[in-house]
Amino acid sequence: MSEPAGVTSLASSALKQEELFPIREVSRLTGVNPVTLRAWERRYGLIQPTRTDSGHRLYSQADIDAVRSILAWIERGVAVSKVGSILAKSASSRSAVTPAYNEVSSDDWSQWQAQIRRALDSFDEARLERLYGQIFSCYPLPVVFQDILMPIWQELLLRQDEVGQRSEWVLLDGFLRGRCWQRLQLGRGESGERVLLAAQPGHCRELELLVAALMLSTQDIEVSVMGPGVPLSDLPLVCERMQPQALVLFSNQPPAEDFPRQLSRLALALECPLLLAGDSADLAEESLAGSPIACLGNEGRLMQRRLQQFLAGHLDT
Repeated sequence: MSEPAGVTSLASSALKQEELFPIREVSRLTGVNPVTLRAWERRYGLIQPTRTDSGHRLYSQADIDAVRSILAWIERGVAVSKVGSILAKSASSRSAVTPAYNEVSSDDWSQWQAQIRRALDSFDEARLERLYGQIFSCYPLPVVFQDILMPIWQELLLRQDEVGQRSEWVLLDGFLRGRCWQRLQLGRGESGERVLLAAQPGHCRELELLVAALMLSTQDIEVSVMGPGVPLSDLPLVCERMQPQALVLFSNQPPAEDFPRQLSRLALALECPLLLAGDSADLAEESLAGSPIACLGNEGRLMQRRLQQFLAGHLDT
């Protein structure tokens, strides 16, 4: 008696082995030399490759993504000894919000990313547009940007010194910024609460700010974006004229020592509440405990949920 098709499919899927990469290939893909990769493993426990019977290291796609995340944090000025706790905290918050997608869809995300890389490699914007639409038909917005599109954008950003990588990044950056602005405009309604989103000067790029705006927006919350470059000293005047329900300051850089004092001064000058979002929100959360400044975190669904709770008066600061 033959097995049902569903059982056969599940068995085939279970037998499918994940592609693994030797250390030289990981070094080529990420630009990190093998000595550093081994040090990150042995000294800091940042990556945990599998070993062959003969002791050779083999790295999964998840390991490669972790290496790129480590690089991104180091580029922002975080000491490598501090990166492990940051990655663990970020992974914990994301898995708590989207466990089903983290467990089921990571292989699918990699397949979509491979197709996007091929489109970028051939500078085929029409194909990129088609893939963008197909991905949105399969996944919710936070997954599309945080798990599929932005990791490619970040990877290209870190590899701009390589031939062709700068041009591919420019294509993807311009494409995504246009689509983000389009979605923000289409999502504007006549009613609901209005929130102003602004960047800590020099702490993020425009696309990161626009993606954050999409993550924070709901049917009942309209997010207006002030592009990067607006000085903090101007924000009280901007808020006075716009009259938002809250100002969300976005930062993806490690907070400087005087960052809490800067935020406190800004909060005192505002007529509306001040909130912090982005990677800095996780890093500065302890130093801002007990202050009137609420930290929204850096994960899409978590930021949106915390903003809703804050506006409803249910989020402690």
